[in-house]
Amino acid sequence: MTAAQLAVSAWEYELHPEVWLLIAAIIGLGIYSARSIGPLVVPAGEPVISIAQKRFFIAGVGLLWFAADWPMHDIAEEHLYFVHMLQHLLISFIVPPLLLLAMPAWLARLLILDDGRPQRILRRFTRPLVAGVIFNALQILTHWGEIVRISSENGAFHYVIHLAVFVSALLMWFPVLGPLREMQMSEPGKCLYLFLMSIVPTVPAGWLTFAEGIVYQSYDTADPLWGISPRDDQQAAGAVMKVLGGFYLWVLIAIRFFRWTGVQRVADEQERRRRRQERLTLEALDRELEAP
Repeated sequence: MTAAQLAVSAWEYELHPEVWLLIAAIIGLGIYSARSIGPLVVPAGEPVISIAQKRFFIAGVGLLWFAADWPMHDIAEEHLYFVHMLQHLLISFIVPPLLLLAMPAWLARLLILDDGRPQRILRRFTRPLVAGVIFNALQILTHWGEIVRISSENGAFHYVIHLAVFVSALLMWFPVLGPLREMQMSEPGKCLYLFLMSIVPTVPAGWLTFAEGIVYQSYDTADPLWGISPRDDQQAAGAVMKVLGGFYLWVLIAIRFFRWTGVQRVADEQERRRRRQERLTLEALDRELEAP
């Protein structure tokens, strides 16, 4: 197959019913929750879901569909590993926060804070240490050579692995952006947590970037797509993980840190003003008592 024919074949449409079913299930559950469950638990006069939450939901579902369906899925599975890494970036760092921001607190309370056994199990998995270990373990597992080989050869396995990564990412982000404030970490804790989440991906990223040979033989093809050599593809995959993924997390850390320090400065200033006012009031009272 010539390079031109390969480029054309890469864009041939392929239906992925499992992706359509997943997206339909998420949309269906979202609509059912907002229209049927929300009005029963939300006090009268309060919105069941905000406009911002609707926008986060649409953006999250749209990006999940884009990452999991044709053409990104097909190119990532059959041709370019750096596109595979872009998939991981979307389903690990972009889509889960959007969907968590879209989830109303009343729904999260029903799913997590009820006294049922599934809720108790889910609460354990959303604890920062447990969620972080699961997320990073899967990040390492998905870069194991045999897993990459099977993923590139078996579409169903590829789908299951991505679903596992996506669920682990939802758990990992819950202590940072979850809809339940009481289950979120403190702002300094969130910064430290996200910093730790940025460490593990840099290991396979450096490995891919500086490896002398081709790490994943499944992507070592004689006729590379769009003329991107396997080595360039491999280095681009490492750059996606280290630069894009790491930069994204560090930007979030910086935003949260400066937001927290700004709030602290305001609180400190208010406390100084309160103490100054108390001191002035006490001094005025003392002068009044000392007056003849």
